[in-house]
Amino acid sequence: MTNEIVFYHNPRSRSQMVHWMLEEAGAPYRIVPVDLAANEQKSPAFLALNPMGKLPTIVHRGTVVTETAAIIAYLADAFPDAGLAPAPGDASRGAYYRWLFFGAGCFEPALLDKMMNRPEVERKSAVGWGSYADVVATLKAALSGGPYLLGERFTAADLYIGSELRFATMFGAPDLKGERVFDDYVARLSARPAFQRATAG
Repeated sequence: MTNEIVFYHNPRSRSQMVHWMLEEAGAPYRIVPVDLAANEQKSPAFLALNPMGKLPTIVHRGTVVTETAAIIAYLADAFPDAGLAPAPGDASRGAYYRWLFFGAGCFEPALLDKMMNRPEVERKSAVGWGSYADVVATLKAALSGGPYLLGERFTAADLYIGSELRFATMFGAPDLKGERVFDDYVARLSARPAFQRATAG
């Protein structure tokens, strides 16, 4: 069975994060473009792979993987020589998982709440992310020691959180753009050769 990853991709989607991850991992991959304007993500062939009709989606060794954080975690483990995740058994793997899933479970929903002007719930304990202010303060504290979430080591968690921060600052999310700790972090990640390759053209 081939080791090539089939990568369903549109650069104007979250699959851009996976494109960067594929480059960081040094994974062999083939891009299958998905035209969102033509609604190709809702075609019967694509829905057979991902019934949600969303990107990113990959197929590797006959297995379909969806959901951005899951794909990033999967690729880090599938290509361990890239060193994008602490090894199983390494104590720092707990912190790695913490931040990877903080991106999916806290930062992204809190950010969307803020950017879409959704009303904040009366009881912060009713939602897993608490509040936007809590999430931003937590990230700021985590990155203040820098340069990465796990200190000196860049991991796939940085790729995910950094991609989300880059998106948020591009669109002027409150309390992010102009904050030096976030601006410096995004600039540091954007300078990585794999990021440059994934976003070229």
